[in-house]
Amino acid sequence: MTHLHLSDKTFFEAILESISEGVFTVDLNWRITFFNRAAEIITGISKQNAINQRCSEVFRSSLCNDNCALKETLQTGKPIIGKTAFIINVRGDRVPINLTTAQLFDANNSLIGAVETFRDISEIETLRGQVMGIIRFGDIASRNPFMHRLFDVLPAIAESPSTVLIFGETGTGKELLAKTIHSMSPRAKESFIAVNCAALPDSLLESELFGYKAGAFTGANKDKPGRFALAGGGTLFLDEIGDISPALQVKLLRVLQERTYEPLGAVKSEIADVRVISATSRYLTEMIKKGEFREDLYYRLNVVPVELPPLRNRKEDIPLLVEKFIGKFNITHNRSIQGIEPEALSLLFAYDWPGNIRELENVIENCFILCKAGNIAINHLPDKLKGKRDFTDTITDYRTFKNLIEANALLQALKKHDNNLSNTARSLGIHRTTLFRKLQKLGIKGQSILK
Repeated sequence: MTHLHLSDKTFFEAILESISEGVFTVDLNWRITFFNRAAEIITGISKQNAINQRCSEVFRSSLCNDNCALKETLQTGKPIIGKTAFIINVRGDRVPINLTTAQLFDANNSLIGAVETFRDISEIETLRGQVMGIIRFGDIASRNPFMHRLFDVLPAIAESPSTVLIFGETGTGKELLAKTIHSMSPRAKESFIAVNCAALPDSLLESELFGYKAGAFTGANKDKPGRFALAGGGTLFLDEIGDISPALQVKLLRVLQERTYEPLGAVKSEIADVRVISATSRYLTEMIKKGEFREDLYYRLNVVPVELPPLRNRKEDIPLLVEKFIGKFNITHNRSIQGIEPEALSLLFAYDWPGNIRELENVIENCFILCKAGNIAINHLPDKLKGKRDFTDTITDYRTFKNLIEANALLQALKKHDNNLSNTARSLGIHRTTLFRKLQKLGIKGQSILK
């Protein structure tokens, strides 16, 4: 083996700092000993904060623990080439990567650790998703045509300074959509402040929104800024806006009209430099007819209406959501769950999801109690999903349901065989042309790129 002098080492480190792939090395105790510039960019973690840390604490990868690629390489001596995984970056975003590992030796040919190179394949994953009919907008991904139409107009909505009113049942992801609009807006660098209007009594909600001055009431010993002040320059998200009282509706209307507000106990008004996004799961037009919600406030809030469909109307997104939640809980629960069995997934499709995406997330987290590794199976699901059901109550079109199940099974098989059409057909016990016709019938596009 060639012996490296200090000048050689400096030269090679300079090369590693200039390449676009992330490179890091670990010692035999899994402590990071080298971390190049590309690794900093991909992870969002500085070299200073990464060096001497355990690699699992820095990367929080889907392969950490039982499936660690570095561990396998150190134990077997064999390199791993081109393995796909994902990491969680410093912002909490899921970043898909392609990685390669190898053992690391010193000048005396003694094993001193391992090296891993990795690259961000987010763009490739986005293109692959488009081939499979998946469109992404920020942190939201969907196969649903209604959601695709929504994605088409979201950039214009984000750029606009107008107030937005998001309609949708509880648990459909209204706050996530609001955050996504904020992140794409000119105010993205400023604060996003959320308030659940249904969680606080009216007296507390008013001081929470507008703040108060010292001496405004007993116990107010110093000034406290409200959410309008904290969101200055950014976005204020008012969730469940339909639950505020008529008295507070009047004060909120004044803020939207005049762009000013008065903290409790104040003698002068303050400017409200915020964009307001509100959301509701209630039928505000019906509340207006009953005199429970001001019509003028409704029109101030509803400049740009956005509707989120319930999960039962976008069941083709269930596999995407399940994959997302499995990745999330693998990190938070320190597990290595690979996916979900088709039979278990079919029960998720059959369920009506009254609690929408939030309920699905709770179900997947519940599965992590019983499922320690491998795939989530039927026996890991809650009893409410396994009981006898009248599918006609929840599936209005059995053929559509059957197609969804078949399409998801085929997509999983394609993924397992790296989109190789011949190998996928062979594993399913059908002819290649039969598989191709099925894919066309189910609307799975982009087969021209398959091998």
